[in-house]
Amino acid sequence: MIRAYRADDRDACLALFDGNSAPYFAPSERADFAHFLDHEAAAWGFQVAERDRRIVGCGGMAIDAEGRAAHLCWGMVERHVHRQGIGTALVRTRLDQATEAGARAVRLDTSQHSRAFYERLGFVSEGVTADGYGPGLDRVDMVLTIGG
Repeated sequence: MIRAYRADDRDACLALFDGNSAPYFAPSERADFAHFLDHEAAAWGFQVAERDRRIVGCGGMAIDAEGRAAHLCWGMVERHVHRQGIGTALVRTRLDQATEAGARAVRLDTSQHSRAFYERLGFVSEGVTADGYGPGLDRVDMVLTIGG
């Protein structure tokens, strides 16, 4: 089940981050994620995925001011349930929302460790910044065209 994030989901989402930190996130990003959860989650339509009443994934999406591009953020799934379709369901839910909102493209940035996951969903790389998130953690900017 995918539903809207609530403030009482904060600790579970931070636990997801902690479980994916190194290699998927730099530990130094934790404070940014906590700030996001406390102050920006609603504006980004942040959502959580539940399995057996436990949060096992999360991710957000916002549409730019022009309404043409959606931006995905802070997508993650509990590490021991990777490759079980939860991340794909979270991305597809957000892609459907972006399409319904009239966006023509969906953008995100991720690390080299998640790049192949997004490529399987049709995203293409627009560029790579070596060590963009920290030593050994490259930033990969990606886009998916959804409108014609």
